[in-house]
Amino acid sequence: MTRSAPTVVLVLALLAGCGSGRHGDPAGTAPPASSGGAGASADAGASRTSESLLPGMPPPLDPHDVYAADRAGMLSPVVRGFRSQVYVPNSGSASVDVIDPRTYKVVAHFKVGRTPQHVTPSFDLRTLWVDNDKSNSLTPVSPRTGRPGRPVPVADPYNLYFTPDGRDAVVVAEQLRRLDFRDPRTMKLHRSLPVPCDGVDHMDFSADGRYAVASCEYSGTLLKVDVARERLLGVLRLRPGSMPQDVKLAPDGRVLYVADMTANGVWLVTGGALGDPLRLAGFVATGKGAHGLYASRDSRSLYVTNRGEGSVSVLSFARRRVVATWHLPGGGSPDMGGVSADGRVLWLSGRYNAEVYAIGTRSGRLLARIRVGAGPHGLCVYPQPGRYSLGHTGVFR
Repeated sequence: MTRSAPTVVLVLALLAGCGSGRHGDPAGTAPPASSGGAGASADAGASRTSESLLPGMPPPLDPHDVYAADRAGMLSPVVRGFRSQVYVPNSGSASVDVIDPRTYKVVAHFKVGRTPQHVTPSFDLRTLWVDNDKSNSLTPVSPRTGRPGRPVPVADPYNLYFTPDGRDAVVVAEQLRRLDFRDPRTMKLHRSLPVPCDGVDHMDFSADGRYAVASCEYSGTLLKVDVARERLLGVLRLRPGSMPQDVKLAPDGRVLYVADMTANGVWLVTGGALGDPLRLAGFVATGKGAHGLYASRDSRSLYVTNRGEGSVSVLSFARRRVVATWHLPGGGSPDMGGVSADGRVLWLSGRYNAEVYAIGTRSGRLLARIRVGAGPHGLCVYPQPGRYSLGHTGVFR
Protein backbone atom coordinates (compact mmCIF):
# COMPACT_ATOMS: atom_id res chain seq x y z
CA MET A 1 0.00 0.00 0.00
CA THR A 2 1.07 3.60 -0.61
CA ARG A 3 1.18 6.26 2.05
CA SER A 4 1.71 10.00 1.86
CA ALA A 5 5.21 11.31 1.33
CA PRO A 6 6.72 13.24 4.26
CA THR A 7 7.89 16.80 4.11
CA VAL A 8 11.25 16.96 2.43
CA VAL A 9 14.04 19.46 2.25
CA LEU A 10 15.63 19.88 -1.15
CA VAL A 11 19.04 21.47 -1.25
CA LEU A 12 20.10 22.56 -4.70
CA ALA A 13 23.84 22.41 -4.96
CA LEU A 14 24.60 23.78 -8.37
CA LEU A 15 28.36 23.71 -8.57
CA ALA A 16 28.97 25.81 -11.65
CA GLY A 17 32.49 25.81 -12.96
CA CYS A 18 33.72 22.89 -10.83
CA GLY A 19 33.66 20.28 -13.59
CA SER A 20 35.33 19.78 -16.91
CA GLY A 21 32.44 18.00 -18.64
CA ARG A 22 32.98 14.95 -20.87
CA HIS A 23 36.48 13.99 -21.95
CA GLY A 24 37.96 16.84 -23.94
CA ASP A 25 34.85 19.00 -23.68
CA PRO A 26 35.20 22.42 -22.04
CA ALA A 27 32.90 23.25 -19.16
CA GLY A 28 29.54 24.61 -20.18
CA THR A 29 29.27 22.87 -23.56
CA ALA A 30 26.75 20.23 -22.46
CA PRO A 31 23.33 20.64 -24.11
CA PRO A 32 20.83 22.58 -22.00
CA ALA A 33 18.04 20.77 -20.18
CA SER A 34 14.81 20.51 -22.14
CA SER A 35 12.11 22.84 -20.87
CA GLY A 36 9.38 20.18 -20.74
CA GLY A 37 6.66 22.61 -19.68
CA ALA A 38 4.48 22.24 -16.60
CA GLY A 39 4.47 18.45 -16.68
CA ALA A 40 8.24 18.02 -16.84
CA SER A 41 8.65 17.24 -13.14
CA ALA A 42 6.04 14.46 -13.25
CA ASP A 43 8.49 11.88 -14.54
CA ALA A 44 12.11 10.76 -14.17
CA GLY A 45 13.35 11.96 -17.55
CA ALA A 46 10.76 9.94 -19.47
CA SER A 47 10.90 12.01 -22.69
CA ARG A 48 13.17 9.98 -24.98
CA THR A 49 13.26 11.47 -28.46
CA SER A 50 16.67 11.20 -30.12
CA GLU A 51 17.19 14.92 -29.48
CA SER A 52 16.63 14.56 -25.73
CA LEU A 53 18.99 11.63 -25.11
CA LEU A 54 22.45 11.99 -23.65
CA PRO A 55 24.67 12.31 -26.76
CA GLY A 56 26.20 8.96 -27.63
CA MET A 57 23.60 6.95 -25.72
CA PRO A 58 22.05 4.09 -27.75
CA PRO A 59 18.41 4.91 -28.55
CA PRO A 60 15.91 2.74 -26.64
CA LEU A 61 14.20 -0.11 -28.46
CA ASP A 62 10.89 1.10 -27.04
CA PRO A 63 10.46 4.72 -25.88
CA HIS A 64 7.96 3.51 -23.28
CA ASP A 65 10.09 0.73 -21.76
CA VAL A 66 13.73 1.16 -20.80
CA TYR A 67 14.00 -2.63 -20.33
CA ALA A 68 12.69 -3.57 -23.78
CA ALA A 69 16.10 -5.02 -24.70
CA ASP A 70 16.10 -7.24 -21.59
CA ARG A 71 13.43 -9.73 -22.64
CA ALA A 72 13.97 -13.44 -22.01
CA GLY A 73 16.57 -14.88 -24.35
CA MET A 74 17.50 -11.57 -26.01
CA LEU A 75 21.23 -12.10 -25.58
CA SER A 76 23.66 -9.79 -27.35
CA PRO A 77 25.90 -11.46 -29.95
CA VAL A 78 28.79 -10.39 -27.71
CA VAL A 79 27.77 -12.79 -24.92
CA ARG A 80 26.29 -15.74 -26.77
CA GLY A 81 29.47 -17.76 -26.46
CA PHE A 82 29.76 -17.20 -22.70
CA ARG A 83 28.89 -19.99 -20.32
CA SER A 84 25.97 -19.33 -18.01
CA GLN A 85 27.30 -18.86 -14.47
CA VAL A 86 26.44 -17.19 -11.17
CA TYR A 87 29.37 -15.24 -9.70
CA VAL A 88 29.27 -14.73 -5.93
CA PRO A 89 31.68 -12.26 -4.25
CA ASN A 90 32.31 -13.35 -0.65
CA SER A 91 33.09 -10.14 1.21
CA GLY A 92 34.16 -11.96 4.36
CA SER A 93 36.53 -14.43 2.72
CA ALA A 94 38.12 -12.41 -0.13
CA SER A 95 36.95 -14.86 -2.77
CA VAL A 96 34.48 -15.53 -5.55
CA ASP A 97 32.42 -18.70 -5.83
CA VAL A 98 31.05 -19.67 -9.25
CA ILE A 99 27.78 -21.59 -9.41
CA ASP A 100 26.46 -23.65 -12.32
CA PRO A 101 22.79 -22.56 -12.51
CA ARG A 102 21.76 -25.87 -14.05
CA THR A 103 23.07 -28.06 -11.24
CA TYR A 104 23.00 -25.53 -8.36
CA LYS A 105 26.58 -26.56 -7.54
CA VAL A 106 29.70 -24.48 -6.90
CA VAL A 107 31.97 -25.36 -9.83
CA ALA A 108 34.84 -22.90 -9.29
CA HIS A 109 36.40 -20.79 -6.58
CA PHE A 110 39.15 -18.18 -6.74
CA LYS A 111 40.72 -15.61 -4.44
CA VAL A 112 40.43 -11.88 -5.06
CA GLY A 113 41.22 -8.75 -3.03
CA ARG A 114 39.89 -7.92 0.41
CA THR A 115 36.17 -7.27 0.84
CA PRO A 116 34.84 -7.91 -2.66
CA GLN A 117 31.48 -6.14 -2.71
CA HIS A 118 29.95 -6.68 -6.15
CA VAL A 119 30.62 -8.42 -9.47
CA THR A 120 29.89 -5.89 -12.22
CA PRO A 121 29.46 -6.45 -15.99
CA SER A 122 31.32 -3.90 -18.12
CA PHE A 123 29.44 -1.52 -20.42
CA ASP A 124 30.57 -3.49 -23.49
CA LEU A 125 29.56 -6.81 -21.81
CA ARG A 126 33.02 -8.33 -22.37
CA THR A 127 34.41 -8.22 -18.82
CA LEU A 128 33.22 -8.81 -15.28
CA TRP A 129 34.80 -6.62 -12.61
CA VAL A 130 35.09 -7.73 -8.98
CA ASP A 131 34.96 -4.65 -6.74
CA ASN A 132 37.65 -5.26 -4.08
CA ASP A 133 36.76 -2.44 -1.73
CA LYS A 134 39.40 -2.78 1.00
CA SER A 135 42.19 -3.80 -1.39
CA ASN A 136 41.60 -0.73 -3.58
CA SER A 137 41.46 -2.78 -6.74
CA LEU A 138 39.21 -4.22 -9.43
CA THR A 139 39.78 -7.81 -10.55
CA PRO A 140 38.81 -8.44 -14.19
CA VAL A 141 37.19 -11.81 -14.92
CA SER A 142 36.73 -13.28 -18.39
CA PRO A 143 33.10 -14.42 -18.71
CA ARG A 144 34.20 -16.67 -21.58
CA THR A 145 36.58 -18.70 -19.40
CA GLY A 146 35.47 -17.72 -15.91
CA ARG A 147 39.08 -16.98 -14.97
CA PRO A 148 40.32 -13.86 -13.14
CA GLY A 149 43.02 -11.56 -14.49
CA ARG A 150 45.50 -9.18 -12.90
CA PRO A 151 43.89 -6.67 -10.48
CA VAL A 152 43.73 -3.02 -11.54
CA PRO A 153 44.51 -0.40 -8.83
CA VAL A 154 41.38 1.66 -8.10
CA ALA A 155 40.68 3.63 -4.91
CA ASP A 156 37.79 2.46 -2.73
CA PRO A 157 35.62 0.64 -5.32
CA TYR A 158 32.54 -0.12 -3.23
CA ASN A 159 30.38 -0.16 -6.35
CA LEU A 160 30.80 0.37 -10.08
CA TYR A 161 28.54 1.84 -12.77
CA PHE A 162 28.85 3.00 -16.39
CA THR A 163 27.33 6.11 -17.97
CA PRO A 164 24.66 5.39 -20.63
CA ASP A 165 26.88 6.70 -23.43
CA GLY A 166 29.69 4.30 -22.44
CA ARG A 167 32.15 7.16 -22.01
CA ASP A 168 32.86 6.66 -18.30
CA ALA A 169 33.03 4.11 -15.56
CA VAL A 170 31.73 5.59 -12.31
CA VAL A 171 33.41 4.14 -9.24
CA VAL A 172 31.32 4.69 -6.13
CA ALA A 173 34.00 5.42 -3.53
CA GLU A 174 31.92 5.16 -0.38
CA GLN A 175 34.58 5.77 2.27
CA LEU A 176 36.18 8.59 0.28
CA ARG A 177 32.78 10.27 -0.19
CA ARG A 178 33.07 10.74 -3.92
CA LEU A 179 32.12 9.49 -7.37
CA ASP A 180 35.18 8.81 -9.52
CA PHE A 181 34.77 9.12 -13.29
CA ARG A 182 37.23 6.78 -15.00
CA ASP A 183 38.09 5.33 -18.39
CA PRO A 184 35.75 2.31 -18.73
CA ARG A 185 38.51 0.00 -20.00
CA THR A 186 41.73 1.11 -18.31
CA MET A 187 40.06 2.59 -15.20
CA LYS A 188 42.34 5.61 -15.39
CA LEU A 189 40.89 8.44 -13.29
CA HIS A 190 39.97 11.67 -15.04
CA ARG A 191 37.68 13.36 -12.49
CA SER A 192 36.56 12.97 -8.87
CA LEU A 193 33.23 14.41 -7.76
CA PRO A 194 33.03 14.91 -3.96
CA VAL A 195 29.57 14.18 -2.54
CA PRO A 196 27.99 15.87 0.51
CA CYS A 197 26.87 12.69 2.25
CA ASP A 198 27.96 9.52 4.04
CA GLY A 199 27.57 6.06 2.60
CA VAL A 200 27.04 6.76 -1.09
CA ASP A 201 26.21 3.28 -2.36
CA HIS A 202 23.87 2.65 -5.28
CA MET A 203 22.54 4.52 -8.29
CA ASP A 204 20.57 4.39 -11.52
CA PHE A 205 20.16 6.66 -14.52
CA SER A 206 17.22 8.58 -15.97
CA ALA A 207 15.58 7.23 -19.10
CA ASP A 208 17.24 9.90 -21.24
CA GLY A 209 20.62 9.16 -19.63
CA ARG A 210 21.24 12.80 -18.70
CA TYR A 211 21.33 12.36 -14.94
CA ALA A 212 21.93 9.75 -12.25
CA VAL A 213 20.29 9.37 -8.86
CA ALA A 214 22.53 7.96 -6.12
CA SER A 215 21.59 6.84 -2.61
CA CYS A 216 23.50 7.81 0.53
CA GLU A 217 22.85 5.12 3.10
CA TYR A 218 24.13 6.84 6.24
CA SER A 219 22.84 10.32 5.47
CA GLY A 220 19.32 9.38 4.45
CA THR A 221 19.64 11.37 1.23
CA LEU A 222 19.53 11.02 -2.54
CA LEU A 223 21.83 12.84 -4.96
CA LYS A 224 21.04 14.05 -8.47
CA VAL A 225 24.11 14.14 -10.71
CA ASP A 226 24.51 15.70 -14.16
CA VAL A 227 26.12 12.93 -16.26
CA ALA A 228 27.52 15.11 -19.06
CA ARG A 229 29.01 17.78 -16.81
CA GLU A 230 29.87 15.37 -13.99
CA ARG A 231 28.56 17.69 -11.31
CA LEU A 232 26.09 17.63 -8.45
CA LEU A 233 22.66 19.10 -9.18
CA GLY A 234 20.80 18.61 -5.93
CA VAL A 235 20.15 16.67 -2.73
CA LEU A 236 16.84 15.21 -1.56
CA ARG A 237 16.49 14.40 2.14
CA LEU A 238 14.24 11.49 3.04
CA ARG A 239 12.63 11.17 6.45
CA PRO A 240 14.89 11.11 9.53
CA GLY A 241 16.50 7.72 10.08
CA SER A 242 16.13 6.55 6.48
CA MET A 243 18.79 4.24 5.01
CA PRO A 244 18.30 4.29 1.21
CA GLN A 245 19.81 1.36 -0.67
CA ASP A 246 19.29 0.16 -4.24
CA VAL A 247 17.82 2.48 -6.89
CA LYS A 248 15.85 1.26 -9.91
CA LEU A 249 14.11 3.14 -12.72
CA ALA A 250 10.54 2.12 -13.60
CA PRO A 251 10.15 0.72 -17.14
CA ASP A 252 8.27 3.81 -18.34
CA GLY A 253 10.96 6.07 -16.87
CA ARG A 254 8.47 8.14 -14.85
CA VAL A 255 9.66 7.28 -11.35
CA LEU A 256 12.67 5.80 -9.63
CA TYR A 257 12.19 3.25 -6.88
CA VAL A 258 14.52 3.53 -3.88
CA ALA A 259 14.72 0.73 -1.31
CA ASP A 260 14.91 1.96 2.29
CA MET A 261 16.22 -0.52 4.85
CA THR A 262 14.80 1.25 7.92
CA ALA A 263 11.52 2.43 6.38
CA ASN A 264 10.94 -1.19 5.30
CA GLY A 265 9.80 -0.38 1.80
CA VAL A 266 10.50 1.62 -1.34
CA TRP A 267 10.21 5.34 -2.05
CA LEU A 268 8.87 6.57 -5.39
CA VAL A 269 10.96 9.51 -6.59
CA THR A 270 10.51 11.73 -9.64
CA GLY A 271 13.41 13.50 -11.27
CA GLY A 272 11.79 15.33 -14.15
CA ALA A 273 14.07 17.05 -16.63
CA LEU A 274 17.75 17.68 -15.97
CA GLY A 275 17.21 20.99 -14.17
CA ASP A 276 14.24 19.88 -12.06
CA PRO A 277 14.56 18.94 -8.38
CA LEU A 278 14.07 15.41 -7.09
CA ARG A 279 10.66 14.97 -5.44
CA LEU A 280 9.00 12.24 -3.43
CA ALA A 281 5.91 10.78 -5.12
CA GLY A 282 4.94 8.10 -2.61
CA PHE A 283 5.99 5.11 -0.58
CA VAL A 284 5.20 1.40 -0.80
CA ALA A 285 5.71 -0.80 2.26
CA THR A 286 7.33 -4.14 1.39
CA GLY A 287 9.12 -5.83 4.31
CA LYS A 288 11.77 -5.46 6.97
CA GLY A 289 15.14 -4.34 5.65
CA ALA A 290 14.17 -3.58 2.02
CA HIS A 291 17.43 -3.68 0.11
CA GLY A 292 17.82 -4.95 -3.50
CA LEU A 293 15.63 -4.14 -6.55
CA TYR A 294 15.31 -6.22 -9.75
CA ALA A 295 12.94 -5.89 -12.71
CA SER A 296 11.25 -8.96 -14.19
CA ARG A 297 11.98 -9.91 -17.78
CA ASP A 298 8.52 -8.77 -18.92
CA SER A 299 8.87 -5.36 -17.22
CA ARG A 300 5.74 -5.99 -15.16
CA SER A 301 7.20 -6.58 -11.72
CA LEU A 302 9.86 -5.30 -9.37
CA TYR A 303 11.41 -7.85 -7.01
CA VAL A 304 12.30 -6.26 -3.66
CA THR A 305 14.57 -8.18 -1.29
CA ASN A 306 13.63 -7.76 2.36
CA ARG A 307 16.91 -8.70 3.99
CA GLY A 308 15.71 -8.27 7.57
CA GLU A 309 12.87 -10.78 7.34
CA GLY A 310 14.03 -13.31 4.73
CA SER A 311 11.47 -12.48 2.07
CA VAL A 312 11.02 -11.06 -1.42
CA SER A 313 8.15 -8.71 -2.28
CA VAL A 314 6.74 -8.62 -5.81
CA LEU A 315 5.65 -5.09 -6.67
CA SER A 316 3.50 -4.36 -9.71
CA PHE A 317 4.95 -1.51 -11.76
CA ALA A 318 1.54 -0.69 -13.24
CA ARG A 319 -0.35 -0.72 -9.90
CA ARG A 320 2.53 0.52 -7.75
CA ARG A 321 1.73 -1.90 -4.96
CA VAL A 322 2.85 -5.27 -3.63
CA VAL A 323 0.97 -8.17 -5.21
CA ALA A 324 2.85 -11.08 -3.59
CA THR A 325 5.43 -11.83 -0.92
CA TRP A 326 7.68 -14.88 -1.00
CA HIS A 327 9.11 -16.04 2.33
CA LEU A 328 12.25 -18.18 2.41
CA PRO A 329 11.59 -21.43 4.34
CA GLY A 330 13.59 -21.26 7.55
CA GLY A 331 14.44 -17.59 6.95
CA GLY A 332 17.55 -16.02 5.44
CA SER A 333 19.06 -12.69 4.45
CA PRO A 334 18.32 -12.07 0.73
CA ASP A 335 20.49 -9.23 -0.45
CA MET A 336 21.72 -8.62 -4.01
CA GLY A 337 21.59 -10.64 -7.22
CA GLY A 338 19.82 -10.83 -10.56
CA VAL A 339 17.31 -12.61 -12.77
CA SER A 340 18.24 -15.54 -15.01
CA ALA A 341 18.40 -14.98 -18.77
CA ASP A 342 15.11 -16.80 -19.27
CA GLY A 343 13.46 -14.89 -16.44
CA ARG A 344 12.48 -18.01 -14.51
CA VAL A 345 14.88 -17.79 -11.56
CA LEU A 346 15.75 -14.95 -9.20
CA TRP A 347 19.24 -15.46 -7.78
CA LEU A 348 20.11 -13.73 -4.50
CA SER A 349 22.98 -13.75 -2.05
CA GLY A 350 22.27 -14.58 1.59
CA ARG A 351 24.39 -11.85 3.12
CA TYR A 352 24.56 -13.11 6.69
CA ASN A 353 24.03 -16.82 6.08
CA ALA A 354 26.91 -17.73 3.73
CA GLU A 355 24.47 -19.01 1.14
CA VAL A 356 22.81 -18.25 -2.18
CA TYR A 357 19.09 -18.60 -2.96
CA ALA A 358 17.54 -19.64 -6.27
CA ILE A 359 13.85 -18.67 -6.31
CA GLY A 360 11.35 -19.60 -9.02
CA THR A 361 9.75 -16.41 -10.33
CA ARG A 362 6.52 -18.15 -11.38
CA SER A 363 5.77 -19.71 -8.01
CA GLY A 364 8.01 -17.89 -5.53
CA ARG A 365 9.24 -21.30 -4.41
CA LEU A 366 12.79 -21.75 -3.15
CA LEU A 367 14.51 -24.00 -5.70
CA ALA A 368 17.92 -24.26 -4.06
CA ARG A 369 19.95 -23.03 -1.11
CA ILE A 370 23.67 -23.20 -1.92
CA ARG A 371 26.52 -22.84 0.58
CA VAL A 372 29.20 -20.31 -0.36
CA GLY A 373 31.90 -18.28 1.39
CA ALA A 374 31.46 -15.75 4.18
CA GLY A 375 29.48 -12.58 3.58
CA PRO A 376 28.20 -13.11 0.02
CA HIS A 377 27.13 -9.75 -1.37
CA GLY A 378 26.69 -8.39 -4.94
CA LEU A 379 26.00 -11.62 -6.82
CA CYS A 380 26.03 -11.45 -10.63
CA VAL A 381 24.07 -13.73 -12.97
CA TYR A 382 25.84 -13.77 -16.33
CA PRO A 383 25.18 -13.49 -19.17
CA GLN A 384 21.86 -11.67 -19.14
CA PRO A 385 19.83 -10.08 -21.98
CA GLY A 386 20.58 -6.49 -22.92
CA ARG A 387 22.65 -4.41 -25.34
CA TYR A 388 24.88 -2.75 -22.73
CA SER A 389 25.46 -2.67 -18.98
CA LEU A 390 25.02 0.28 -16.64
CA GLY A 391 26.87 -1.63 -13.93
CA HIS A 392 26.15 -2.74 -10.35
CA THR A 393 25.30 -6.49 -10.46
CA GLY A 394 23.84 -6.10 -13.93
CA VAL A 395 21.55 -3.22 -14.95
CA PHE A 396 21.01 -3.79 -18.67
CA ARG A 397 19.30 -1.75 -21.38
